[in-house]
Amino acid sequence: MRKIGPDVVETLPRGVVDVPAAPSGCRRTLVERDRWQWRPGDGGDPAATAQEFLATHGLALDDLARPAGGHDPADACGAALYVSAAAGALLAGAPSGAANPAPALPEVVVVVYGHGDPRPEPVRPQTGAGWWLGDWAESWTPAEHAAAVDAVRAAIGRGDVYQANVVGHAAAPYSGDPLPALARLGALPGARYGGTLTGAGWAVGCASPETLVAVTDGRLVTRPIKGTRPATAAGRRELLTSAKERAEHIMIVDLERNDLARVARTGTVRVDELFAVRRWCDLWQAESTVTAAVADGLGLADLLRAVCPGGSVTGAPKLAALRHIADLEPVGRGASMGALGWVAPGRVDLGLTIRTAAADGQRMHVWAGGGITWDSDPWDEVAEAAAKTTPVRAALASR
Repeated sequence: MRKIGPDVVETLPRGVVDVPAAPSGCRRTLVERDRWQWRPGDGGDPAATAQEFLATHGLALDDLARPAGGHDPADACGAALYVSAAAGALLAGAPSGAANPAPALPEVVVVVYGHGDPRPEPVRPQTGAGWWLGDWAESWTPAEHAAAVDAVRAAIGRGDVYQANVVGHAAAPYSGDPLPALARLGALPGARYGGTLTGAGWAVGCASPETLVAVTDGRLVTRPIKGTRPATAAGRRELLTSAKERAEHIMIVDLERNDLARVARTGTVRVDELFAVRRWCDLWQAESTVTAAVADGLGLADLLRAVCPGGSVTGAPKLAALRHIADLEPVGRGASMGALGWVAPGRVDLGLTIRTAAADGQRMHVWAGGGITWDSDPWDEVAEAAAKTTPVRAALASR
């Protein structure tokens, strides 16, 4: 068991690893071997140190173009990797924004796993009778959220940015074990990166549908999501015909193309799919697929510097958008809008931590927001953020 808070311990079955994107064939045998965590006070370059830490465990990610070798079951299998939005902003050379509302949560985490004895197939845990989740306290009022949207529109009018993402936060007290509630997020429909990651005094649950970056067989893939409507026939038609949503989406696709071009073989970046409409819970969302060939000698650290934080949750141009975000958001993004997934030699699969919640010893935290363009209506943006967080809050509150 792993301690989450003063009176809370992890009750998932021992040995069960629920990390997003962990190999399905290995999950029953994965056991933690070592971990490294980073906070801003630690100094240094967290991306480089993470890559070096992985190498000490035989997980070489200094050349992602190199084909993966054979896997010895006695060696480390791979590692969970978590990078917060604040750490991503630091890697990009931008302000990290307001303080993390869950300070027990590190900004970068690497957990190395090896193989142990097989465990029984895990059953997703049910919340115990002692689970209680209190009322949510918002980090800003709807009017303050709307004012932040207007501030972004003013910045667009001045030519400072083309688009910026603004994110709100809410927290609720709880009692009982938060792990079953967080684990339920992974069962939400469309949760491509469903799963959990835990540490001393904190836990993260993810229901993200969005690929920040994946590397397999020397190919880079990112799948930015931008554009949301209710999952009805009318909502789908509205999303497909919205000039505002398409313009917002294409701006981010261009940004992601540029991000990949920094770490790709020259001339290989392409858009394989543009503005495909897919479902997450009770919402339609527009998703594109951008791919490229990995440049020779690309290591994990440089990849993280190129893609973090994800363009779909920052805006364009990215650095200018991050500066506005740091000024506008009253509470830090914490576990949201970062990266969480699995890394191993020859393989990287990181989800963008949208639709994500975190628990510290006293409170549960959630975040939601959206991309703002000149055509954005402030109150529509407030309603969209609420629609995105509603399924997450409902799953957390279930008994």
